[in-house]
Amino acid sequence: MLTTGAPAPDREQARRRWLTLAALGLAQLLVVIDMTVVTIALPSAQRDLGMSDTARQWTITAYTVAFGGLLLLGGRLADRLGRRTTLLVGMAGFALASAAGGAAGSTELLIAARAGQGVFAALLAPSTMSLLTLTFTEPRERARAFGVFGAIMMSGAALGLVAGGALAEYLDWRWCLYINLPIAAIAFVTAWVLVPGVSGHRETRLDWASAVLGGGGIVALVYGLAEAGEYGWGSASVLGPLVLAVVLLVAFTFRQRRAAHPLLPLGVVAHRSRAAAFLTVGLAAFGMFGMFLFLTFQFQAIMGYGPLVAGLAFLPLVGANILVATQLSGRLLPRTGPRPLLAGGLLLLAIGLLLLTRLTPDSSYLGLVLPAEVALGCGAGLAMPTVLNTATSGVAASETGAASAFITTSQQVGASLGTATLNAIAAAATGAVTGSGSPAAATVHGYAVASGWGAAVLVAAALGVALLAGRTRGN
Repeated sequence: MLTTGAPAPDREQARRRWLTLAALGLAQLLVVIDMTVVTIALPSAQRDLGMSDTARQWTITAYTVAFGGLLLLGGRLADRLGRRTTLLVGMAGFALASAAGGAAGSTELLIAARAGQGVFAALLAPSTMSLLTLTFTEPRERARAFGVFGAIMMSGAALGLVAGGALAEYLDWRWCLYINLPIAAIAFVTAWVLVPGVSGHRETRLDWASAVLGGGGIVALVYGLAEAGEYGWGSASVLGPLVLAVVLLVAFTFRQRRAAHPLLPLGVVAHRSRAAAFLTVGLAAFGMFGMFLFLTFQFQAIMGYGPLVAGLAFLPLVGANILVATQLSGRLLPRTGPRPLLAGGLLLLAIGLLLLTRLTPDSSYLGLVLPAEVALGCGAGLAMPTVLNTATSGVAASETGAASAFITTSQQVGASLGTATLNAIAAAATGAVTGSGSPAAATVHGYAVASGWGAAVLVAAALGVALLAGRTRGN
């Protein structure tokens, strides 16, 4: 009897690989969704716990600072201890921190729990991408897997807004933290059963001096950027941390050139196509996270949407992102190489932001916001899978954790920089016209001006990436 198709063992191995992708995708969703899911619930949490405005901001900053500051160390720990081990520890710790945050009876406990989430997220995120790189090695299958994973990375923030809106409106702000528990439990069990044990590279020593310099520099950078939105760029609370960040990161770079076991091997980022990928993810996050902030306020404060409807209004962006990332990017990358997909994705993101320069208090969702969201979703769908594939291609097995960590670090710094910069531009533009019309018109004018600046940055980034990236994968 003749048989067709792949042999049964091959089919079983392929099935296990895709189930592994499901577990890794759920783990990554925990990290990304928590960047936004708590945002919508903050007003309720502030009332319930009697938080000051400063403490309210720290519920966001504590997560981003701990996450960003420890990512490079987390990536190196994954290389040294084994990615399955750090994945499971990261998921368990993240779930416990989420439970503590949901049960918090005081502001201090909530902020501490959010910092704990950031610590374990820094262990979790590099492990997921590193395992994905080691699991999918065949080029076409790898491109498809990274398409799915890229969609999760960029859509997770929007899904966080949807989930946060629904939970805040129908349940309680605490469920924005408790929702992580069932996701983590499913991902943990699936990973425990399916993810193979990958031996750690014990010869990879941990350079603690690099960890202090690199982690301290990123903490100072993210903190300074987070404070810029509240105190302005000229404040000592902003300039001090930013100057410290520059000093520490310069020292970190020199240290990596001389250390026997660098925390971030410079060869990982010096490769032209990989450098273009890191630049793309940082600047895509610059535009996307600033946009999330503006549209969230536009939907609720200007258009009068409730939290749930405001979250659902982002679904077209999610749909466009998933469709392009899973159905188009993976097919194009082997044929075109990374350059057109990275640059084209950034240009589509720029088009989405350019459309938002036409925002007014009377703008309709279908007439303006929907086309902008589709362009943004398509741009992210082209760029992100290409980033993940390119940034981890050709990296030594002992350095995949470091490369994966730097992807998320680039995204985190880009998101912080975009939120702070575009928010400051919007505030200045609003202040310039305050008094000449309605407060709503002045606020939306600020959003439109900031969107224009964001678009300009993305167009410049697309040109830079087109010059930097190789013609084909591996160049």
